[in-house]
Amino acid sequence: MKRFWLLAITLICLLPLSASAQRNVRFKDYFNNATLRIDYLRIGCMKHDTCILQRFAIQNDIWAGSTTQLMDPIDNGDYRLLVVDSKSRTELYSRCYNTLFGEYCFTIAGHDKDSVATFEEVMLMPLPKVPVEICLQKRDKNNQFVTTTTYHYNPTDNRLEKLRPRVKPLALHNNGDPHTRIDIVIVAEGYGKQDQRKMREDFDKFTSYLLGEEPFKSRADQFNLWGIGFLANESGVTDPNANRYVSSAVGSTYNIFNMDRYLMTTHLFQLHNLLAGCPYDHILIMANCDTYGGGAIYNYYAFSAVQEMSRFILPHELGHSIGGLADEYVEDDPNYNRRYENIEPTEPNITSLKDFQSKWQYLVPQGTPIPTTAPKGPMTNRDCGPVGAYEGAGYLAKGCYRPCPHCMMRDYAYFCPVCMKRMNEIFDLYTK
Repeated sequence: MKRFWLLAITLICLLPLSASAQRNVRFKDYFNNATLRIDYLRIGCMKHDTCILQRFAIQNDIWAGSTTQLMDPIDNGDYRLLVVDSKSRTELYSRCYNTLFGEYCFTIAGHDKDSVATFEEVMLMPLPKVPVEICLQKRDKNNQFVTTTTYHYNPTDNRLEKLRPRVKPLALHNNGDPHTRIDIVIVAEGYGKQDQRKMREDFDKFTSYLLGEEPFKSRADQFNLWGIGFLANESGVTDPNANRYVSSAVGSTYNIFNMDRYLMTTHLFQLHNLLAGCPYDHILIMANCDTYGGGAIYNYYAFSAVQEMSRFILPHELGHSIGGLADEYVEDDPNYNRRYENIEPTEPNITSLKDFQSKWQYLVPQGTPIPTTAPKGPMTNRDCGPVGAYEGAGYLAKGCYRPCPHCMMRDYAYFCPVCMKRMNEIFDLYTK
């Protein structure tokens, strides 16, 4: 094993952290305008997991995120990155997120304590000026975050590798300062050397799809969209169902966790290597394949195949990756099993009714019965329908409820009021 000059220690964090007010943390006092990248492996299953540091590196000479909204005010996701000043114990930066490992934990294999899987994970944060503790946290049985791994970073002791850009980013929609914009990088995946023209056309197509749907449309001037185009030797992506195996730019594949249309990649290091030098808050991978498919994980990445349903797949998946929204449809898949009998889901758009008042109860018209009966008949004009609590969401037919009969997160209707509100809250986190 390589010897690290940056000490990494896995432990349960026992020291209390000060609840510092956000106004007391000035970006320039604690951070440089650059991006620190943390590569680590998460190894385990639902019963236990361990994180092993691989490296720290400089991903970009600028920090693409906000310099004023440093602490994440949105309690979403199953995991959290928390950065603490080693000396004063001041909390400096945090972001909640989900992982592909977390998805694995709810599969049949992930439930098996003897089945151990390894997943690459990458965290980005502003480059510290002071010694800090980088805490990787996860939720306990009471849904509270606890620190399970701590990496110690001291800027005076390091000789950080600076990652060099492999591909020059293409400005697809540029509105200026990354600190006050939502920067999304669209990664071209599965394009062969003969596909350069198609790749450019697909970049334009995905840009129009993204900015053509609310709430993206009305806030188009707050987005920067970048394109990363890497041409491989062959076209397409791996699809085991079709017995097709392709060496593509970021190693994506259908049939993740034995779910036919689940299109993802486990090669996080390879993906972020392609993005070195590009400012980005969120990643959208544009897969050059005409088979219906996609996928996304909160503050991780989003995937969409380039095919006839892309204009709906794309905003739906960004609802997951940017908004942390749950799927609202019902799907009885034996490969995936998650229940909410004893807890309230963290996702804002589904509820077990355990703590409905913390969700969208305030939006429900007075006199509406809870649970609410969905109106019969087909969806018209992509309308969401009235707000209530409709049973059938989060893949579950029973015990989980959604805000409206229809939504982008269920059947490609417009985003419902609950989902729209959360998306705008996230946008504000990057633009204020």
